[in-house]
Amino acid sequence: MGRSHVLHAGPDTVHWGYFDAALAPALTVESGDSVRIESVNGQPRDLVGAPFDVLPEHRRIHETCTPKLGPHIVTGPVAINGAEPGDLLEVRVREIELRQDWGWNVIRPLRGTLPEDFPLTRLLHVPIDRERHTTTLPFGVTLPLRPFFGVMGVAPPAAYGAISSIEPREHGGNIDNKELCAGATLFLPVHASGALFSAGDGHAVQGDGEVNLTALETSLTGLFEFHLHKAVHAPMPIGLSVTHVITMGFDEDLDTAARQALREMIALLREITGWAREDAYVFCSMACDLHVTQMVNGEKGVHAMVDRARLSSVLKGSHPLAVALRRTS
Repeated sequence: MGRSHVLHAGPDTVHWGYFDAALAPALTVESGDSVRIESVNGQPRDLVGAPFDVLPEHRRIHETCTPKLGPHIVTGPVAINGAEPGDLLEVRVREIELRQDWGWNVIRPLRGTLPEDFPLTRLLHVPIDRERHTTTLPFGVTLPLRPFFGVMGVAPPAAYGAISSIEPREHGGNIDNKELCAGATLFLPVHASGALFSAGDGHAVQGDGEVNLTALETSLTGLFEFHLHKAVHAPMPIGLSVTHVITMGFDEDLDTAARQALREMIALLREITGWAREDAYVFCSMACDLHVTQMVNGEKGVHAMVDRARLSSVLKGSHPLAVALRRTS
């Protein structure tokens, strides 16, 4: 059993708009430790006219910190002692809690999936019922909440320097995958010493696609448990939800992202079952679903999903995902 830590959101524990392997860790932990990470969500323009209380640390961050490259305020990084490039970091999302009783959504000109149809700015502040775990939109519909962190990632390769928080890449980052809610596990390839994990961009609820640019954006607290796997190669993030195995693809072209997600699933199936490539391809045609993750981050996302129950009797080997499937089945 590892130690427990808390990382509060504040001017000294966030980076605003970017990922960078040169960032100093806000906290260093051991493999097996868990960290309760607080986050805030929203630039100053997103909070204008908000009829709800704004978290005091959110205002301090706006007053003290300067955005760089992108809009997302992410808490971290958390360094995992002993992590080095070529390792794999397992991030178990144990809990996700809503930090405030409201969220926001915005349409912006030239952004979103249909910018030619919606050349305007429209900002909505929406109440959240934390007791009932619902939100009621101003045009009358009530939605159940399913909170998750839109941004979860490690440092990118050092050669990239500072990169925007907007585009998801091999380090994870702005994945915006609604399947990665409480109970899910995210496997991230390590590119820098310490791995340097950060999280933010809280979403109370989102549809696949996140089509108008934003979900119901809000501030969250997550309990993350970290496990380091030495010398385990993974070219892209891998997800394990309560029900599905998930691989991902990111590209400006949606078809290319879909092909990448599918190729990653075929490669993963071969790793954890021993199947031939052709057998994995056949299986995917019958039992793998392709979902559009998001359409709005420059690098579009597609995730491939296989029901984990379909794999329980064919697992082989010691790949961390196979171990996790056996442990939680």
